[in-house]
Amino acid sequence: MKKVLFFLLPFLVLANLNAQIVKPVKWTSKVEKLSETEFNLVIQGKIDDEWHVYSQFTPENGPLPAEFAFENEKGNYELVGKVKESPYKKQYNEVFEVDEYYFEKKVTFTQKVKILNANLSLIKAKIDYQVCKQACINDNVQFTFAIPAIKETAVVSSVDTVSKTDTLSNKNKEIKQAGKPSVVVEAPKEEDKKGLWTIFLLAFLGGFAALLTPCVFPMIPMTVSFFTKQSKNPAQGKRNAILYGISIIAIYVVLGLAITGIFGADALNALSTNPWFNVFFFFLLIVFAVSFLGAFEIMLPNSWANKVDRQADKGGVVGILFMALALAIVSFSCTGPIVGTLLVESASKGGIAPIVGMLGFSTALALPFMLFAMFPSWMHSLPKSGGWLNTVKVSLGFLELALAFKFLSNADLVLQLHLLEREVFLAIWIAIFGAWALYLLGKITTPHDSPLTHISVGRLSLGLLVLAFTIYMIPGLFGAPLKLISAFPPPQTYSESPTGFFGNSATSSKDGLPDGAEIGPHSLTVFTDYTKGLAYAKTVNKPVMLDFTGYACVNCRKMENNVWSDEKVLNVLKNEVVLISLYVDDKRELPKSEQTVSKETGNDIITVGDKWTEFIITKYKTNTQPFYVLIDLKEEKLNEPISYTPNIGEYLAWLKDGVSKLQIKS
Repeated sequence: MKKVLFFLLPFLVLANLNAQIVKPVKWTSKVEKLSETEFNLVIQGKIDDEWHVYSQFTPENGPLPAEFAFENEKGNYELVGKVKESPYKKQYNEVFEVDEYYFEKKVTFTQKVKILNANLSLIKAKIDYQVCKQACINDNVQFTFAIPAIKETAVVSSVDTVSKTDTLSNKNKEIKQAGKPSVVVEAPKEEDKKGLWTIFLLAFLGGFAALLTPCVFPMIPMTVSFFTKQSKNPAQGKRNAILYGISIIAIYVVLGLAITGIFGADALNALSTNPWFNVFFFFLLIVFAVSFLGAFEIMLPNSWANKVDRQADKGGVVGILFMALALAIVSFSCTGPIVGTLLVESASKGGIAPIVGMLGFSTALALPFMLFAMFPSWMHSLPKSGGWLNTVKVSLGFLELALAFKFLSNADLVLQLHLLEREVFLAIWIAIFGAWALYLLGKITTPHDSPLTHISVGRLSLGLLVLAFTIYMIPGLFGAPLKLISAFPPPQTYSESPTGFFGNSATSSKDGLPDGAEIGPHSLTVFTDYTKGLAYAKTVNKPVMLDFTGYACVNCRKMENNVWSDEKVLNVLKNEVVLISLYVDDKRELPKSEQTVSKETGNDIITVGDKWTEFIITKYKTNTQPFYVLIDLKEEKLNEPISYTPNIGEYLAWLKDGVSKLQIKS
């Protein structure tokens, strides 16, 4: 995973956050009447400059999405569909390696309700959300909506006249609409442009690979011959060839438009983060891979090709268009799996990515047909068809097989099943790429391979490259970071041995840890319970560093990856302080006996995260993360706490200053 080093960010801005309760969002609410029994509960937030509130549709493993809870124990009303929200913006986050969906300046959430009890006068609701700038704040706000008086007859009439079928239909319609949030249409940001260019280039390579398969490559000379012989003059032949290429591009781009139009610009993105759809994509790619490896061919019905051929025989512009459609149908057994994979990958990016992907694929597919028809003499430079075409197809099968397990890994991570941990994933990839290397070196053959009398220089070179890549992955089984493929396997923490195969047993096993401690970043001993951590600090007579953090805190991860990893900083954290990390977004529910109401904010304290949020607010008068506090054994501050501090020298100086003050006190 790429980590971006951040230096010399404006620390003075963050210093202002250290000693105050920050409320970057000002919330208001209102009720909109739709009918006698139906209302919209509207929550509006005004967001301070440079701060972001995250959407409820933000993908797993990223910043915390907004969550809504409505009190309705007695069933006095029903929620119609899900909460709708105003248009959000999207940006890729390199730390979490997912897209962020967020709001700037303002946000509106709307929940439609249907009243079932005419005596209902109030509806209570709560929103849990995260707002970030250079620090992050996890907060929640409670709302009380006043419902206008409703006639008893209106409620009875509404229940009697609306059939169950209609109600279910309307509910499904609302859910579909809520599942397709709208997106701000604006000039693409530089990150978005780079992402689309990457998709285009990868799709272009996919189209080029499809071109070199047994279903497509032999059709180039046949098609070129048709245009050169059927055209009255060379100029007409060139025009027809260009029209043919444009038709190929149009067919695939229309496919991309259809996918985007049917599912919505970002609905597929939401689906791509769903574990069950990832499992579906896994099986789909397995089918594609097995097809490429020669078990069977995926073909469209022959009747389709026959009908299209008859239309192509008519000639003219329409005939050329149907010739392009015939190419797409006839070559489907080779292009279908590639197109399907590209659509799955590009759709996961959202927006117009499927269209861009199909444009890149079809451009690579169409260019040779156009160029060789325009310049027939170039045909002599084309290699002859032969067994190498099947080699390309089988190689694509191995790549499809490897990619399939990436989707299965996504599902496993979201569900936290730990069935496909890092070591298992890498073992599977080593087996796949190892088998591919053996195939390229002639040690394995597939059903459609021609007899191999010798290995070409190109095939040998590719075989050695794949073999080298296979060997490169092997140390990953023992804890090597494998930076070249960091975006594909599960993270090191999601493995059988988080500290590496050769990690010290005293630190890599909980058996050697103090009571209440666990293994943290860089094999640090970390407490997540304040009381147990403080008790241990007293036994070893060391100061405590409180790390107010969050599972979905981007800058917390940046500090751990870029600052804590420094040798001098890590030495202090390991040997001179007791580290207590308190997660303010920990959603585990507290025992009923510990649940209470905040004296500071009036909010309910139900979860472990609520408890630590209340602690940081009441004790240190702030609510930002990351937030670091050095305290002595009497729980007094040793120096002034700090927040996000990407400068290693500054952070190290702060650590040493606090530690030295404890030594002076002692």
